[in-house]
Amino acid sequence: MCSNRLRERAESLKNEILALSLALKDRRTPLLAKILIAISVSYALSPIDLIPDFIPVLGYLDDLILLPGLIALAIKMIPREVLEDCRARAREPRLNKKAGWIAAAVILTIWILLAVVIIRRITC
Repeated sequence: MCSNRLRERAESLKNEILALSLALKDRRTPLLAKILIAISVSYALSPIDLIPDFIPVLGYLDDLILLPGLIALAIKMIPREVLEDCRARAREPRLNKKAGWIAAAVILTIWILLAVVIIRRITC
């Protein structure tokens, strides 16, 4: 029973993140909300945490407090009709698979660009 509830919650969170990524592309979403969404989705999908997970107790605080807080704030900043439209589109099975590959490509590109910038700063 608990595993079903956890599975439903995980699916709901996955759909929320996908809906946020769709809202990021929507013209009706305000710029400040888009910036917050980009930070939230990037951080959620990023393999690097603000506080490393191996640090006892503190390591999971960013995952348990910071990320849900960013997501909640981003959701509050998106107009209701935009969010409802994005949530409906996020439930489409075809979009789920495509969005996963697109999100992975975007995150990989961001990290490659970040690595290039850091390497340039170190070597110059």
